[in-house]
Amino acid sequence: MYDRIKGFRDVYPVEMAGRRWLFDELEATARRYGFREVDTPALERTAMYVDKSGEEIVEELYSFEDQGGRSVALTPELTPTVARMVAERGQELSKPIKWVSTRKFWRYEQVQQGRFREFYQTNVDVLGSAEPDADAEILAVSAEMLTGLGLGAEDFEFRVSHRDILGGLLGAFDADVDTREAIRTVDKKEKIERREYLDGLVAAGLTEAQAEEFDGLLATAEDDLEDLVAFAGTDRIEEAVGNLQAVLDAAADYGVREYCTLSLSTARGLDYYTGTVFECFDSTGEVSRAVFGGGRYDDLIEEMGGPPTPAVGVAPGAAPLSLLCQRAGVWPEDGLTTDYYVLQAGDTRPEAAAVARDLRERGHVVESDVADRGFGAQLEYADSIGAETVVIVGEQDLANDEYTIKDMASGDQTTVPLDEFPGDFERPTFEDFS
Repeated sequence: MYDRIKGFRDVYPVEMAGRRWLFDELEATARRYGFREVDTPALERTAMYVDKSGEEIVEELYSFEDQGGRSVALTPELTPTVARMVAERGQELSKPIKWVSTRKFWRYEQVQQGRFREFYQTNVDVLGSAEPDADAEILAVSAEMLTGLGLGAEDFEFRVSHRDILGGLLGAFDADVDTREAIRTVDKKEKIERREYLDGLVAAGLTEAQAEEFDGLLATAEDDLEDLVAFAGTDRIEEAVGNLQAVLDAAADYGVREYCTLSLSTARGLDYYTGTVFECFDSTGEVSRAVFGGGRYDDLIEEMGGPPTPAVGVAPGAAPLSLLCQRAGVWPEDGLTTDYYVLQAGDTRPEAAAVARDLRERGHVVESDVADRGFGAQLEYADSIGAETVVIVGEQDLANDEYTIKDMASGDQTTVPLDEFPGDFERPTFEDFS
């Protein structure tokens, strides 16, 4: 027997039913906003990630040399691939481009709760608009995805920030700051001890006193954002604050402002983010890490060789989102469900198959015997798959020009004339004939 590889999961039908429910709701919400589905490769050239994030990123990838001698990697996320696709054909595509995709990704990282090495994400992106409305629409579609799953304002919050505010504040200090490393340190703030956090800022170029002051600035309230403009005295900060406020105003018009809170320490660790960023958190704190996040990446497509193309997106992951749904009590109960089981008793396969076809044509989930089992074994199987109604097609039933309809929940059953089942009923059950 072979062991399953660490960080990868086997998903059996009972769990897959919940995952399918999740995917269907996320994708249906995106479609209502006009996002069109795309499909993307599982492999990209390793250089695409190294050029953006440095050689150290290879340690986090499933990368290898293929039989053609190319250095390739299993895709760890979708954003660089989307940027590459738009860079290749952006001139042909109507703007804004609105894409959605649900697929697997792979990262070679530490396995922990809600975080695996192989995982699913639904990616939603708006490309070709720098307007605050595009950011607000991403916030709106994200919120509607969650409310469509049954979650409410008591269950989740979006912590919203702006990368240019962070970069602008760091640039306002009289110090040679490695902005990239400082922002990465801010991104880890909630996961590390304060001493380690401050040491990281100092290692990035701030003095101890500047690190403390910078951290204090990150606690600025929304009503006091103009204080940051006064502190830095730069157009960069003024424009970033204005843009953030415009996005939040647009979010109010889109009906999702109640889910958004200002959190300047929300940084998003990926280097390609340029403007508004946000992360979704469990409001109760029981799911301790970010459920998902997103933000603006205005420079990435141009860096891929395409025309200047502003972009913003979000990527809810299946595993952490399922943890939030389970915590909130909205995850579907485990168990398989089947509308009908058509039971054959005796030599009745043609008649049973006809009934099953008729019910399936009406859109129902229908099973029938394919293992030559006896009457009792078929009933046990019908119970194991959660069949609501069993239609018994027996030799004696047919001789009497009838079927037997059994309600599996109550155990009650009755007979129905052949010409009355399914009849005009869209979803005939025991109750319709009892």
